Amino acid sequence: MALKLYNTLTRQKAEFEPIDPKNVRMYVCGPTVYDYAHIGNARPVIVFDVLFRLLRHIYGPEHVTYVRNITDVDDKINARAARDYPDVPLNEAIRKVTEATEKQFHADIAALGVLLPTYEPRATEYIRRDDGRETMVSLIETLVERGNAYVAEDHVLFDVSSMLDYGRLSNRSLDEMEAGARVEVAPYKKGPMDFVLWKPSKPGEPAWPSPCGIATPGRPGWHIECSAMAGALLGPVFDIHGGGIDLTFPHHENEIAQSRCAHGTSVMANVWMHNGFLQVEGEKMSKSLGNFVTINELLNTDKFGGRKWPGEVLRLAMLMTHYREPIDFTSKRLQEADAILARWADTAFGVNTEGFEPHIPGGNPILDDLNTPLFITQMHSLHKAAKAGDRNALVNFRLALGILGFEDIEIGAGAKQLTKIDMEPTIGPLITARLEARKRKDFAESDRIRDELAKMGISLKDTKNKETGEIETTWEVTR
Repeated sequence: MALKLYNTLTRQKAEFEPIDPKNVRMYVCGPTVYDYAHIGNARPVIVFDVLFRLLRHIYGPEHVTYVRNITDVDDKINARAARDYPDVPLNEAIRKVTEATEKQFHADIAALGVLLPTYEPRATEYIRRDDGRETMVSLIETLVERGNAYVAEDHVLFDVSSMLDYGRLSNRSLDEMEAGARVEVAPYKKGPMDFVLWKPSKPGEPAWPSPCGIATPGRPGWHIECSAMAGALLGPVFDIHGGGIDLTFPHHENEIAQSRCAHGTSVMANVWMHNGFLQVEGEKMSKSLGNFVTINELLNTDKFGGRKWPGEVLRLAMLMTHYREPIDFTSKRLQEADAILARWADTAFGVNTEGFEPHIPGGNPILDDLNTPLFITQMHSLHKAAKAGDRNALVNFRLALGILGFEDIEIGAGAKQLTKIDMEPTIGPLITARLEARKRKDFAESDRIRDELAKMGISLKDTKNKETGEIETTWEVTR
């Protein structure tokens, strides 16, 4: 069964065909580092981590490139820096805010079990460069040269009227967007929907030499950042672009406009994927309603549901709803996820899956546009069969856990014996080989085998047989 993905651009689900199977490329919009990441921010992080794992499983880990950016230049960052460090020069205050927030973001999402992306570029690294890679400045100057952007009062703006199919991603015509626009139309704009590529910096704000011969130092607009980083690291056209549905317009629409017009391509990414909105206990999350909750609070405080929640519970709770559907994040949902993981842990660890391909009864729904809810449902059947002693079911269950991102789930004491029986054909020969290495005093090989077994979660105990004097080894599954 081939991987099928829903494409926001075409509004259809289709079989995924990478441009180059040896280099499958994906870009996902990352955080703006000015505050703790909230639980809504966690959804795309988890969703696209599952897709990253699935692509790695299908095409091989070395053949998938995943880029998720860090936005470290933004008005919100400036405002937070000025508020938190009023007596510190703004640029120094900004550095304090972005460094601390980025560090906290990484710590919080690590608890959710996500893999590191292949690249995690910071926006400020791609404003100007001297290594020949694409930058925000080079993109802007190309757009001006091609007539898709113009300079006005120290700003550079994208001319939306220069792109005939602007609005294709969000499925809105330019007339519809102009009629519904609530943007302040600056006098230097040619059209009300034209958006900023570059703007002058205020005194004390971060500033770089401006493009297009503009004398006043400035800084980039938000949308151009992702176009530059994606182009520099993935090329002018790549396979998948992801993010939350709230980014469809204007951010992703504007990314497409910039990148296509600068590169002269018909698309920026072949597939556009968007996860749905998140509510908390049936209501839109907001600080005014008192239901605004961060990942860090869920992990470390009893603010939500009266207890701390492990990262794997938060992860499973997210995956119990299809990524394109709205999700109602509730304490009841977390309790359900916690109970499922407690059951699964009994048969989760220490299984050798080398050479096995996962086979889920009734097909593999995760290949059908990441249908994780149905995948989880069918995993319950695998778990039941595994508990009954079915080795194939146990191996497939273990592989399925890895694809969902639960490879480190601890094994429960009640299932250690079942797992030990299953692992005997693998562990027995390794223990024999180790004992033979010890007999011939090849201690380097003996230690290597012990280390290999330790990585599999196997603990060895050597004892001397009192009658024969021979060393005998017993083993246990330790995790």
